[in-house]
Amino acid sequence: MSAFDPALHLPDDLLQRIRERAAVHDRENTFPQQDLDELREAGYLSILVPRERGGAGLSLAEAAVLQQRLASAAPATALAINMHLVWTGVARVFSDRGVPGLEFVQDGAAAGDVFAFGISEGGNDLVLFGSDTDAAPQRDGGYAFTGTKIFTSLAPVWTKLGLHGLDTTSPDAPKLVFAFIDRTDAVVTSDDWDTLGMRGTQSRTTRLSGAIAAAEHVVRRIDPGPNPDPIVFGIFSVFEILLASVYTGIARRALDLAVQAAKTRRSKKTGTTYSQDPDIRWRIADMALAYDALPPQIAALARDVDEIADHGARWFTLLSGVKHRAVAMAKQVVDEAMLVAGGGSYFSSNELSRLYRDVLAGVFHPSDPESAHSTAASAWLGPLEG
Repeated sequence: MSAFDPALHLPDDLLQRIRERAAVHDRENTFPQQDLDELREAGYLSILVPRERGGAGLSLAEAAVLQQRLASAAPATALAINMHLVWTGVARVFSDRGVPGLEFVQDGAAAGDVFAFGISEGGNDLVLFGSDTDAAPQRDGGYAFTGTKIFTSLAPVWTKLGLHGLDTTSPDAPKLVFAFIDRTDAVVTSDDWDTLGMRGTQSRTTRLSGAIAAAEHVVRRIDPGPNPDPIVFGIFSVFEILLASVYTGIARRALDLAVQAAKTRRSKKTGTTYSQDPDIRWRIADMALAYDALPPQIAALARDVDEIADHGARWFTLLSGVKHRAVAMAKQVVDEAMLVAGGGSYFSSNELSRLYRDVLAGVFHPSDPESAHSTAASAWLGPLEG
């Protein structure tokens, strides 16, 4: 792995501008277009693209560090960009393992395309292993997709949507089809994103009515259900690691704000700052102990993906576990930071108030707590009987 300076692609002045805009986008429920423009100009959309294809050539481990930094400034911006980076990360997983088929994603990202993640569907707890979207085969080898995708981050700006659907009519059906479509009249984006937190992601509902994926953009046809195909591992590994990074970044910002509050708030009773209060010191120490565990875990797992480590069936427990722990830790740290900062953090104008709402989104991303625990239980105890 090359020597890496996390400020190389996210300088402090850029992060500060993004942080200042975050409250505005949260309050007005708008997409952070200026953030995207500046990040694109800085080459951030192609950080995972190899240098020979016009990108920065960073590893997943390096990208995870950057996403933690970006999330500390604007969680919604980081989460939205995550969905683009997932596809460029999957393309990196493919190329590292000699699997062809996603070079067009790398070339597109280097040229300025914005890739969105169209996997989530209402009520579909199979996630990667099934789909309620119909994938109808076309004579030229392409597919027409009809169905509804939810939580489509980057909804106002994406140019390519990576998605999956179920082919039930081909001779070898059923097959899960993973492909990419362009934004056309067959794609309708609802303006329905009005949420508690993460408002800047603008993760709107996407309705597909025969949206065409060209044959050259049909990436994989696989059997439904658990599958060792590289597309499943690629999506799951990059998605979970980058999600863990975003929520770990939120925790770091909350911890920094708590420390700042403890050093500046002064007790009327003692005349000293709260940084001298034993209870506050214990609370911040508890936050730091929880936070400190996650960056090394994320780094180790990301490095294992980069270096093609063989964890076998353990991969899914490790990946779902790190995402679950990151979200649980971040919620704990933000809760504690609110207590350290006092009543001022209850006002919507306070940054901690926004972090308190943003961090709640973590429980809705795969793997949710139930799935993470089920995966771990099966790994250690074996599958359920009967």
